[in-house]
Amino acid sequence: MEDRILILDFGSQYTQLIARRIRELRVYSEIRPYHIGVDEIEAFSPKGIILSGGPSSVHDSDAPLCAAEVFQLSIPVLGICYGMQLMAYMCGGDVEKAQKREYGKASLVIVDHSDLFKGLPDGIQVWMSHGDKVIALPPGFTILAGTENSPYASMAHRKRGLYGLQFHPEVAHTPQGKVILSNFLFNICRCKPTWTMEAFLGKSIREIRQVVGEERVLCALSGGVDSSVVALLVYRAVGDQLTCIFVDNGLLRSGEAKRVLDTFSRHFHINVRFVDASERFLDRLRGITDPEEKRKIIGEEFIRVFEEEAGKLGHVRYLAQGTLYPDVIESTSVMGPSATIKSHHNVGGLPEHLPFTLLEPLRELFKDEVRELGRIMGLPWEVVGRQPFPGPGLAVRIVGEVNEERLRILREADAIVEEEVRREGLYYKIWQSFAVLLPVKTVGVMGDERTYEYVVAIRAVESLDGMTADWVKLPYALLERISNRVINEVEGVNRVVYDISSKPPSTIEWE
Repeated sequence: MEDRILILDFGSQYTQLIARRIRELRVYSEIRPYHIGVDEIEAFSPKGIILSGGPSSVHDSDAPLCAAEVFQLSIPVLGICYGMQLMAYMCGGDVEKAQKREYGKASLVIVDHSDLFKGLPDGIQVWMSHGDKVIALPPGFTILAGTENSPYASMAHRKRGLYGLQFHPEVAHTPQGKVILSNFLFNICRCKPTWTMEAFLGKSIREIRQVVGEERVLCALSGGVDSSVVALLVYRAVGDQLTCIFVDNGLLRSGEAKRVLDTFSRHFHINVRFVDASERFLDRLRGITDPEEKRKIIGEEFIRVFEEEAGKLGHVRYLAQGTLYPDVIESTSVMGPSATIKSHHNVGGLPEHLPFTLLEPLRELFKDEVRELGRIMGLPWEVVGRQPFPGPGLAVRIVGEVNEERLRILREADAIVEEEVRREGLYYKIWQSFAVLLPVKTVGVMGDERTYEYVVAIRAVESLDGMTADWVKLPYALLERISNRVINEVEGVNRVVYDISSKPPSTIEWE
């Protein structure tokens, strides 16, 4: 088994970034709730433990605390931000609310380069985000680094393998942060960099074969990166025991069904059954405006379609899905105190009682890891490089009720956005770019006549994994072309706006 790092989540918005940075260093990492027991920690067999940041104060009456035994396991522990404050507090140090909150860039002065800061200069830039600070080190701890506002910005008890950082090494605003994490992994935890997609591929194929045995598997194929990769992965493992089902739910983009069926029949010869269920999906969505209800209806209807198709095939035990790690994190708060953001139709949107056993071989991976896995399995770039498309399809890009007329408008507008972004050479350079149809109409003038028609919003974001995202500064000339074409070519639209919000506080999709 590969070396592993366990991350205990105390609710930081950066927790997922810690996991990503460690995996980028080719060491496997997983996030678990801060309150898990020692038995579960030992069962995971980590080479090191990281305590994430979080919004709490150790002095809160309901402050999240990990098991005290975490600091007695003879496993190296790195506390980050709140994680360091908690370590100091639980090991006998003093933590108090700082007179001046430290947020943003800070200059760190390193006084000990032995291990955690090995290879770094005496002064580096770091990113702070805290209100409390350590004012007295616990017994046996020594100072490693400090800032003007936080004299104890890093500490260590080397005999016990305990280390703390008041700042966030996982964010890009700490330029040498990856070096610090690398030092923790390799100098302190003695990890070996063996986590690769090639290793994951071999391990996954063996596990899928072991789990599935001689049973049959259905795969929900949408043509997106995630479902395409999971389909090919399961096919590699069990061959003709797999049947893929491509469901036209009436919520697809223009030409989507033909494109997907052509790709898989041309490249892989996988058995794909096409089901046109557009009418039943649209019937169930009629009159529904709540986004969560829309997601749950779509997830439930997908399962009903699969039930019917499975019945035609005979007994099918497993349903393979392209659930990813961010889906799991955003759909449930079991990872820690973080709140549920939204349900994904392939996680939180599923009915409680399923007629299948779910097979989710990608649920440990981030999006860029899935792309890499698809690449090494031979998926064409037109599939691997595709921008993410939501499982519920255009239903979550139509704010409010979904109907045939609104779908027509959005399909036509979205096709124009994709065409122009591709023409500009930006399609594979940004995370997502798409159109959203708003449930409002505005007054306009077209051909000297007053119009009262829909508003289309354009959304373009850059991201690494979808957990955080910044809006893209698309060239004005590109925005102008998109706007002119949408207003002139899409009947029913007289206004185009551009979404300039980032995630957080917004999400990427509007619903």
